[in-house]
Amino acid sequence: MPFMKGIARQNKETILKFPSLQRRAVLRMATAGTALVGAPALFIGTAARAADAFPSRPLRVVIPFTAGGGTDVVGRVLGQALAAELGQPVIIDNRAGAGTVIGSDIVSKATADGYTLLLTTSAIAINASLVKSLPYDTEKGFTEVGLICHGPNVLVTRPNSPYKTIADVVKAAKANPGKLNYGSSGNGSAVHLAGELFKNMAQVNITHVPYRGAGPAYTDLLGGQIDMVFGTAGGVAKFVESGKMRAVAVTSPQRSAAYKNVPTIAETIPGYSAEVWYAIFAPGGTPPAVLDRLNAALRKAAEAPAYRERLAGEGLTVAVNSPQEMTKFMRAEEARWRKVVTDGHITID
Repeated sequence: MPFMKGIARQNKETILKFPSLQRRAVLRMATAGTALVGAPALFIGTAARAADAFPSRPLRVVIPFTAGGGTDVVGRVLGQALAAELGQPVIIDNRAGAGTVIGSDIVSKATADGYTLLLTTSAIAINASLVKSLPYDTEKGFTEVGLICHGPNVLVTRPNSPYKTIADVVKAAKANPGKLNYGSSGNGSAVHLAGELFKNMAQVNITHVPYRGAGPAYTDLLGGQIDMVFGTAGGVAKFVESGKMRAVAVTSPQRSAAYKNVPTIAETIPGYSAEVWYAIFAPGGTPPAVLDRLNAALRKAAEAPAYRERLAGEGLTVAVNSPQEMTKFMRAEEARWRKVVTDGHITID
């Protein structure tokens, strides 16, 4: 692994540069009886000490969405909890654009030491098949740290909209193919695919209007420029609570505790399900000991009542898994959304 090779090369260069060190190293190896057994033990010990010291400086969490959206809300709440558990500041860095690809690419190319992380949604699994020319390899460019939480997306309209139910939307869409439109936080986002799955299963033609983040989409919905928005539960919560938006339906299989009186899309279109999940990823090649330290911090954060209550208020359920479990979950999600992308003939250059 790169981390171990770097240590080995550094020790070798030091010994070759100073002959006296080389002679003493040979004598020590001879005394120990073997050189090939003692050297790995030294390297493993060095790696373990480095992991024990992690983190020794601030962490940077890249969120590939604009400030103000649902993912940003989750990121800032989690950032505070992680900072308390890790004993270091956690800096939130919003890098929106290209359906989360810009922010994701930054992390995929960052140093694999655990200090630069990606907080993203199921969009990362969707993009693996949706985007033709990704600047990174989804499987090799990232290492899974763990799931954070999951929750429904919500289809919202303006309070004065004639589309009060899913049945209203389907009826209008079939009567006027292509006339209705829905906004999302961007091409390839989880809410975009939630909309595409809805179109496929309802067999309707509704135009997708992508934005650079959820905030601009909400602004245009409130301003009357678009008909509806598929948004995250956390992102639209304050608008629904204030009466500025109407929640038409949630995308989860069951009704959400945060939207108790709002029906599911599945109640009208059986079998529909498009929950969004949030997870933390590190650059590919991040040492397992560092991943375990980060995952432990996620678990501790998940135990805090205030943290759980805050996410519940956003319509989200806390759910942390191990790095290994997250890897299996990630591969399954890639396969699931690949079918939606293929069946819908959806592509992004």
